[in-house]
Amino acid sequence: MATGLRIFTSRTNDVVGAPILDDNNGEVLMHSLEAVSIVLGTRAVESSGTLYITSKQVIWLSDVDLSKGYAVDFVSISLHAISRDPEGYPSPCIYTQIETGDDDDDDDDDDDDDDDYEEEEQAGDWSSRISKIKEMRLVPSDPSQLETLFDVFCECAELNPEPMEGDDEEEHNWIFSADQINVDTFDEDQRDLIGQANGDHDLAHNVLQLQINDQRFEDPEEMEDETNSGPH
Repeated sequence: MATGLRIFTSRTNDVVGAPILDDNNGEVLMHSLEAVSIVLGTRAVESSGTLYITSKQVIWLSDVDLSKGYAVDFVSISLHAISRDPEGYPSPCIYTQIETGDDDDDDDDDDDDDDDYEEEEQAGDWSSRISKIKEMRLVPSDPSQLETLFDVFCECAELNPEPMEGDDEEEHNWIFSADQINVDTFDEDQRDLIGQANGDHDLAHNVLQLQINDQRFEDPEEMEDETNSGPH
């Protein structure tokens, strides 16, 4: 499920101050790059920081304010691309679109005034609205790194496919419990194929065997031959 952008402050206590990853769930660091600025929605560009791309998420940590950082899971990133169009943004960057998980949002991050965000951030309320941000730009000081960043984004996106919808799982659910199958609906020959235990209808430990005899699965040429050779 998409959760959107969020505040991230979990750093190691050493000089580097790297992000603390979820090692128990197999999260590993895939790539890191220093001197990367970040632009959230329509806000002004923030001071330079370090970008960490893990197997699960994208993390940006400020190099100036050690209490400031952002993260977004790859399952929440619906689009990523290299942007070199100065009309889109003055500097070459990685452009991303973020799923907020709320379809009722009306692009609040674009409509609200930047001053409101700054006032909320100073008051400590910024985290309540950051999850509504739908665009993020990562601007490396060295534009030649964009191709590498894009490739890592692609690799990690493949590691985090979009979850299947519940309806699809139910539609293709071929696992049945014993009480979901009425053996009385089968004739004697079919009942032998299913099997019964101790003379009752306990099917929990038996295998339902399906015999398919459908002309849709026959060879078209064979069907034509059978039709031509039949009685007229």
